[in-house]
Amino acid sequence: MPTPEELARINIDQQLTACGWTVQSRAEMNLYASRGVAVREFPLETGEADYLLFVDRKAVGVVEAKPEGVTLSGVAEQAAKYSVGLPANIPHVTLPLPFLYESTGVETFFRDERDPEPRSRRVFTFHRPETLAEWVDVGTGLAPIQTDRGAERAGANPAPTTLRGRLREMPAQFPLITTGLWGAQIEAIQNLEKSLAENRPRALIQMATGSGKTFTAVSFVYRLIKHAKAKRVLFLVDRNNLGRQAFKEFDQYLTPDDGRKFTELYNVQHLQSNVLDSVSKVHITTIQRLYSMLSGEPEYDAANEEGSLFEMGATLDAQPPKEIRYNPNFPIEYYDFIVVDECHRSIYNLWRGVLEYFDAFLIGLTATPSKQTFGFFNQNLVMEYSRQRAVADGVNVDGEVYRIRTQITEQGSSVEAGFWIGKRDRLTRRERWEQLEDDFAYDPNQLDREVVSVDQIRTIIRTFRDKLFTEMFPEREIVPKTLIFAKDDSHAEDIVRIAREEFGRGDEFCQKITYRVTGRKPEDLISDFRNSYFPRIAVTVDMIATGTDIKPLEVLLFMRAVKSRLLFEQMLGRGTRVVSQTELQNVTSDARTKDRFVLIDAVGIVDQELSDPQTLERKRTQSFKQLLESVAMGVTDADTLSSLAGRLSRLGKRLGTAEQAEVRERSGGLSLAEMANRLLDAIDPDIVGTGLALIQEGGGEPHPNVVEEAVRPLAGNPDLRVRLVEMATRHEQAIDEVSQDELIEAGFSAEGTERARALVRSFEAFIAEHKDEVTALQILYSIPRRDVGTGLAPVQKGGGKPRPDRLTFDVLKQLAEALSQPPRAWTTEALWRAYAQLERDRVRGAGLRRVLTDLVSLVRHAVQLDDELVPYPERVQKRYADWLKAQEAEGKTFTPEQRWWLDQVATHIGVNLEIHAEDFNYGEFFNRGGQVGAMRVFGTRLNELLDELNERLNA
Repeated sequence: MPTPEELARINIDQQLTACGWTVQSRAEMNLYASRGVAVREFPLETGEADYLLFVDRKAVGVVEAKPEGVTLSGVAEQAAKYSVGLPANIPHVTLPLPFLYESTGVETFFRDERDPEPRSRRVFTFHRPETLAEWVDVGTGLAPIQTDRGAERAGANPAPTTLRGRLREMPAQFPLITTGLWGAQIEAIQNLEKSLAENRPRALIQMATGSGKTFTAVSFVYRLIKHAKAKRVLFLVDRNNLGRQAFKEFDQYLTPDDGRKFTELYNVQHLQSNVLDSVSKVHITTIQRLYSMLSGEPEYDAANEEGSLFEMGATLDAQPPKEIRYNPNFPIEYYDFIVVDECHRSIYNLWRGVLEYFDAFLIGLTATPSKQTFGFFNQNLVMEYSRQRAVADGVNVDGEVYRIRTQITEQGSSVEAGFWIGKRDRLTRRERWEQLEDDFAYDPNQLDREVVSVDQIRTIIRTFRDKLFTEMFPEREIVPKTLIFAKDDSHAEDIVRIAREEFGRGDEFCQKITYRVTGRKPEDLISDFRNSYFPRIAVTVDMIATGTDIKPLEVLLFMRAVKSRLLFEQMLGRGTRVVSQTELQNVTSDARTKDRFVLIDAVGIVDQELSDPQTLERKRTQSFKQLLESVAMGVTDADTLSSLAGRLSRLGKRLGTAEQAEVRERSGGLSLAEMANRLLDAIDPDIVGTGLALIQEGGGEPHPNVVEEAVRPLAGNPDLRVRLVEMATRHEQAIDEVSQDELIEAGFSAEGTERARALVRSFEAFIAEHKDEVTALQILYSIPRRDVGTGLAPVQKGGGKPRPDRLTFDVLKQLAEALSQPPRAWTTEALWRAYAQLERDRVRGAGLRRVLTDLVSLVRHAVQLDDELVPYPERVQKRYADWLKAQEAEGKTFTPEQRWWLDQVATHIGVNLEIHAEDFNYGEFFNRGGQVGAMRVFGTRLNELLDELNERLNA
């Protein structure tokens, strides 16, 4: 029996060999055998090194071997002692030797003595000889052979700078150029670089959805490549759609110091195959494909990268970590940095080994961290930027909740015997009708999966339509960009049809964006939804639920419930993104600014208690499609295989003769029952035997060879998987066209009402606090309550010139700017909506577009000068009508031409607070002759009239 130390040596020998080293004994030493040679038991002046490492016949490092189970924290000093004990006549690169390893064959640590503060770090295995050669520039003439240790120690030939040395120097040597960065992005990059300078191996950046995480990442990746000389950076995404989005961000990034695009300076590859471009500085891919490449698979089905891992949550959470083996095509030093962009939490358990395989810094980006995320990144949260803070900074917009409650949504319904109900095949959507022999009852949980209540969907959509322009967006006429979350593809199809009917619009108005659309690629539909006028409404299941950037989106309508807090926050993030006024108006021309989004809750989601990810003991409720996808991605634990076997067995009993024959043909002769039995046999220790099944206490993982044979007919046959899902969904839904739904409630949530109340309180408190400081407030506070049109107030002459005590448009703009400053970010629209929500009977004109002068009405109402909140132009028109009556009472009349000019003047004052003679040179005034035309019509009375109207109609 070999001793524990001999077993460790065997394992270490195998690992060194796999990494490209030739392992030799001292007696058989031949440094010409290969570029990298590891010589066992090499005598030194300070003892005997277990392995002395040579690259290009020069000593570069040592390996200290220990038996399996020995802790290695104290072994580093022993390795360091050997690094300085090299006999003087042996060629070497530097002294101390730079590269020190301590290993038990199971656990390996590495330290580079050239680092600023050398610290051992755990590595998957050893680095390749050519990598160490590159690190010390062996053979380039930059690091000559040293034999005079005295000169070396005196600093005559300093060691080359290491990655960690460059990271230590980078913040001070290359200060961050902040042009184009938000405050939070600057803080995130600077904090990350501080963490890297301190040699912290993992760091987490938490930034709210829409606050520019990807742009932040591209910015720091550029600095890491240019200034820290990073060899390669891996950018991991949740799915291919987000990979395309990330690639676009890299492609459009203008470097702040050079001015050229990132992709003009460095190659970026979005992986579409398992072939890596070694020249590229950045690789963008999914964790699934990366695992496939590490496993040596020649290709990977891109269809497995289109679905969001969030939707496979529980299936992935329940799997034990993937076994990772060394792949010489992807040495551990292949990447210097790995950026994990909003990936599903399964990367921290199922695919954890993929990340820990590489000797790389790990940088996480997330909007919705879980406890597991914090744990994986060593609690090193270098940036925390919440959605609330993003809203306060104007980086995100806030949301308002609008509830729609209906009878059937909350209680279900029943159809009495004798009525006719439809039956629809979920796959073909072919319908038939049958008369009920018994009563048919269903509960809310069956809606849209087993039962389609047509009027329930119609009631929700109709309520949305009716309340859209009266309560949610009263100043609009164009339907805001709206995203509806459906339960599944069939539910989405029903919503699309009914939405088109209820809004009375064509097919382009409302479109489905799921993985089952035909005719156009989903990414093209997403692009249209983002950049074009149509569609106004998109219906999705999960394709746009996470990550996808649709900035002009203003309405989220939830017709499906979710239980995960993280997924809900991700979905919520689709609405929070800020968009420029130009970009918004390009697709929604009657929108002024996006200062909020509306979350329409039609399923009670805001009332549910949402949960964080559960432990591996959580109940698994995966669909048949998700189980098949899991197996295709290599998930082979006993729970998954047994669940899949049960689904296959049940499906086999429902198939007809023709479909069973089709399955045999596609599977190579196997029936569903036979495939199910193979899966069960693979996890049955009594059948497989303990020699083949690795059974551990409390459950285990079946032997990979057995599993491979069992799952290959499914995992290796994507066409069969697709067809089986189609067959499984070929069951009928009941269609209830009898039950009539009833609207229980439609309105903003209590939380929204309280938010409106808080906004009004804050606004009124601001006015009271600053009434002596802000010019507009000083003027408005000095205006007494009056009866306009009595003619009692004196008129000051001056041809329309503003009086110092009269409110002007410029002064009002200053007030608006003060109100919009963080953390307030108040707009006239938001304030008007808040008052309308709280004082509906005392607020008029909620459906009108707001103008800046409406701010006057808001202030007057807030300080109780006016009981009613009335749009300022309407108030001006009322005063104008009173003025005309007063003129008539005094015997003054106006010709039709004069009335046209006076009417236009009143309209102008309603929008601009005042009018001056030079204003006649613009717009409709100019078309009627401008100032000359006005003088022709009114003669010498013009200036007097302007002064009087400015006085009578203003504020």
